[in-house]
Amino acid sequence: MSATGVALVSVPPSMGVEDAELLSTAQELLARVWQHGRHEVATALRTADGRIHTGVHMEGSCRRSSVCAEGIAMGTARGALPGGAPLGITAVVSVQIKPAGRFRIIAPCGVCRELISDYCPDATVWVTTVDGDEPVPLRALDLLPEKSRRQW
Repeated sequence: MSATGVALVSVPPSMGVEDAELLSTAQELLARVWQHGRHEVATALRTADGRIHTGVHMEGSCRRSSVCAEGIAMGTARGALPGGAPLGITAVVSVQIKPAGRFRIIAPCGVCRELISDYCPDATVWVTTVDGDEPVPLRALDLLPEKSRRQW
């Protein structure tokens, strides 16, 4: 399957214009770089200064060497900031192309949930619900009930 002709995710009614821009950016990126088994997820996030940063999942031959799109996008965002400036992420949207030939907003994996909530616990993270298949916004910290808090 190629990324050509993949059905886009409709903007959910609860998604504002800024987050819809993230959705569009993530889908455009994944449509351009998608490769089965190598680059199957793209993330777009917005930082507090309004800039959008992106990342693409990098699959390694040994699964443990793989790096998620969310972590790459966060690293790119951090690298764009001046030294000492905090990483302030306001919203995150990740997409994947499903075998049915359509995009889907997906939830971050457990590791990425930890990473996002470590740096930006109040960021809005869009996920698709299991019941009803509807994308909804959740607070990053709410993706990890009873998360332990490390003091840096």
